[in-house]
Amino acid sequence: MFTRRDTFRLFGGAAWFAGAARASADEKLVRGDAEWRKVLTPEQFEILRRDGTERPFASALLHEKRKGVFACAGCGLDLFSSETKYDSGTGWPSFWAPLPHAVSEREDRSFGLVRTAVSCRRCGGHLGHVFNDGPQPTGLRYCMNGLALEFKAA
Repeated sequence: MFTRRDTFRLFGGAAWFAGAARASADEKLVRGDAEWRKVLTPEQFEILRRDGTERPFASALLHEKRKGVFACAGCGLDLFSSETKYDSGTGWPSFWAPLPHAVSEREDRSFGLVRTAVSCRRCGGHLGHVFNDGPQPTGLRYCMNGLALEFKAA
């Protein structure tokens, strides 16, 4: 008799199951709002899917100092290395550079301001904004919502 467990093993077990929920690093991940609401908390949904912003100094990742990678909370794509993280004093996790090909940027004219919004390249989730007042070597400050990120320790 062929069981569900046999089917699970046949298709590669947990590695296949995890991959089914996430797109590969090179392809776009597209989900409807109902699907996103199943995998994100209400606060994450508001930030990642509705361009929201969390309160400053509220993120547990603000003081994360371990070596590792900050990934998209929506799709798991690695976005920022801990080596580029710094304390900007703004109340949000800040980085001076993203990982190569990890984010996309677009002009944001909301709230009567002109800013550059930053999104995950794979799932399009809103992460935060980038400003030209960061440290060297780039002079940029990628000011990210902590709820839009998950930390993966090295």
